[in-house]
Amino acid sequence: MSADRTVEIKIKRQMTPDGPSRWETFRVTVRPAMNIVGVLMQIAENPVTVDGKATAPVSYDANCLEEVCGSCAMRINGRVRMACSSLVDHLQAPIRLEPMSRFPVVRDLQVDRSRLFEDLKRVKAWIPIDGTYDLGPGPRMAPREQEAAYPFSRCISCGSCLEVCPQYNDGTHFVGAAVVGQVRLFNSYPTGKMNAYERLEALMGPGGIHECGYAQNCVEICPKEIPLTQAIAEVGGQVMRHALFEFLKK
Repeated sequence: MSADRTVEIKIKRQMTPDGPSRWETFRVTVRPAMNIVGVLMQIAENPVTVDGKATAPVSYDANCLEEVCGSCAMRINGRVRMACSSLVDHLQAPIRLEPMSRFPVVRDLQVDRSRLFEDLKRVKAWIPIDGTYDLGPGPRMAPREQEAAYPFSRCISCGSCLEVCPQYNDGTHFVGAAVVGQVRLFNSYPTGKMNAYERLEALMGPGGIHECGYAQNCVEICPKEIPLTQAIAEVGGQVMRHALFEFLKK
């Protein structure tokens, strides 16, 4: 096991959403198998830059520290990663930390992912059961169908797939691969099919699946290895059949 060592950490700081950004460099003593969240916690204990200037502790989001909640996604050495599972031992120094670029900055490494959550609401990424009680067991799914749907339930809404998507920016309304993956998930369940019509209608409108450029960056970056391109292909087929059916009804 390697001994403790000193590593320089360059962090892009921004104190307010509309304020200017700047870089600050810190020197941190890291232990073997230490992650980026641990580095940020150590900086918070003594927020002094390499030139001896006292500064405010770095703001960032983190919760589960087990790559489950998705809140600690940030750009680490230019690549979006989860800070809780990014080990300093595996990163090239000096280590650069920046906020994700596709979401508005709140402060430092914190970003506002409201757009993602609003898009999930837009496609009804849940199964509404309000007002139903003691109805007995739900419809059964074949094991093969369960196994096909399970990978899409692993999404942690981190936004990594959106960070690398060329179609997801301020000039578009594209919902992104994470949202499409959840449509694939909920439309596959017998109870979820109750709202399949509304989900597909949402994906036919502005920002729908037709705006996907099929760059396939999403499936390469996903920390949970979700087959997002498969979801895009399958949901794209569902949307086309839905559109054709609606056209023939007129």
